[in-house]
Amino acid sequence: MITMGIDMGAKTIKVVILKDGKVAARSIVVAGFEVEKMAKEAIDQAMNEAGVAREDIEKVISTGAGEKQAPFYDETKSVVGCDSLGAAFLHPTVRCVIDVGAEEGRGMRCDETGKILDFEVNEKCAAGAGAFTEAMSRALEVKLEELGPLSLKATEDVPMNAQCTVFAESEVVTMVHNNVPKENMAKAVHDAMASRITSMVRKIGFEKDVVLVGGVAKNIGFVHSLNSDLGLEVIVPEEPEFVGALGAALAAAGWKGGA
Repeated sequence: MITMGIDMGAKTIKVVILKDGKVAARSIVVAGFEVEKMAKEAIDQAMNEAGVAREDIEKVISTGAGEKQAPFYDETKSVVGCDSLGAAFLHPTVRCVIDVGAEEGRGMRCDETGKILDFEVNEKCAAGAGAFTEAMSRALEVKLEELGPLSLKATEDVPMNAQCTVFAESEVVTMVHNNVPKENMAKAVHDAMASRITSMVRKIGFEKDVVLVGGVAKNIGFVHSLNSDLGLEVIVPEEPEFVGALGAALAAAGWKGGA
């Protein structure tokens, strides 16, 4: 059976194609302003890689913030449901999934099959999402991909307001004027963001194993701060940004978890 999962994220579009329960192809593109056009591009890339045509795909499930903007799909499924299913497929011991994307963070508690037991979403402020690190990297005049490694060189903890990106940017300006080293400011950024996510996760309760998905999972500075805040080491899949699309493709194949 060949199925496709499309994750129409706020910043990027991810596509995963499964053949008999195994990943045959994956693709990712920046969503931009022409979302449907870019989604088609991502789909075409994945189909070319998998060597399949549209008519070969038996079922397509779309998920994500723009799930209904996908060029075609048979069903839609919630992001939390797809994240949990994908995480359970990759790591059967998962009991909590944290997804930190560009615009929002989510925490999910699940059973051994990936079924959602409870969840919480942080969508009111970018302070708990990837947009926060992007804004802070600009304020610090540091490349986004360098922010994480830089934070690991910090020599001391510096408190930062994580309730609002605007206030946090103002704090960065103050720190710069006070000659606070950039590495300490970088750590403060990740600590503040991790604190926001941890607070959200504690509302639903969590236990091992905890899997971190979404593009921000690639930021080693954030992962380090989150581990410290949670008091455990989260599991980061090899391709964390594709877990939602994988879950959608699994749902399309009828995978119920635990297998």
